[in-house]
Amino acid sequence: MGRRGQSITLSISNRDKEQLEQIAQEQGMLWGDRPNISRLIEAIARRELRIGRNNDWSETRIRALQQSIQTLTDAGYPDSARIIAELLLERRELSLPLKSEIKRYLETPIAPWRLEIDQYIHRQQPFQLTYRDAADRPWTFTIRHARITPYEQRQYLECWCEQTEGNQDLPELQHNWNLRLERIPEAAISPIEGQWQPSLDRIDVELHLFRGLAFAYQAKPDDIVNEWLADSSLVRRVIRQITSSFWFFREILRYGEDCEIVAPDKVRALFRQKLKSLCRNYDINVSDKHE
Repeated sequence: MGRRGQSITLSISNRDKEQLEQIAQEQGMLWGDRPNISRLIEAIARRELRIGRNNDWSETRIRALQQSIQTLTDAGYPDSARIIAELLLERRELSLPLKSEIKRYLETPIAPWRLEIDQYIHRQQPFQLTYRDAADRPWTFTIRHARITPYEQRQYLECWCEQTEGNQDLPELQHNWNLRLERIPEAAISPIEGQWQPSLDRIDVELHLFRGLAFAYQAKPDDIVNEWLADSSLVRRVIRQITSSFWFFREILRYGEDCEIVAPDKVRALFRQKLKSLCRNYDINVSDKHE
């Protein structure tokens, strides 16, 4: 005859009791088809279940995992992104706004057309896409290279297209387009025949960085040279491959007087024109000896 186990009394709230039953259910600790808290406690006492704190992750780890959700989503790995989101949601360290943001992410279904684009990119399959710009004008693009790129908290389909009409970038970059993902209507994508381009079109741009920026600058993925100027220990020389002058100039404007575009001349001249337009907006007269 087996020895009868000793009983104990737990003084817990109904909510905590429900939580214990849920854990017992998840761990397969059942009495018939009902969760068994006694079996759960017994497994803990015998160290068959490992107990760990759920509120000791650093802010750096939380931030890195949060950023990886967006990075994986942009790279076309939504399933991996959702696994990390679910892992984060289990943690007690999350602030209420961050927890709400992750819940919204998990509750938002991924649009079928987005999954279709990701598949084309992974398979390197050229495709055709219909797009409506900010003025609601329809465009049709034949795309032979693409990637999802975040710019200023929005996601863009950065792509090499056969069409160049309407692109106001430098001639060397006019095959490159940046299309806002939310402006891509559903059922507007179809595969086409032909070759996949190895990359977007690029041009090399040389920058000189001065003062504090020269020391604080962190290399970007498209930098191919990052060094101190040979005859100066106070000027950093950076050569970068760019795919869009628009986004490149948006970054350079943030650097202000601590950054100068040195080459090529056509990029420097285009940026100078934008600076002159900015000055005119503020009634600043600027003479340009280069004109």
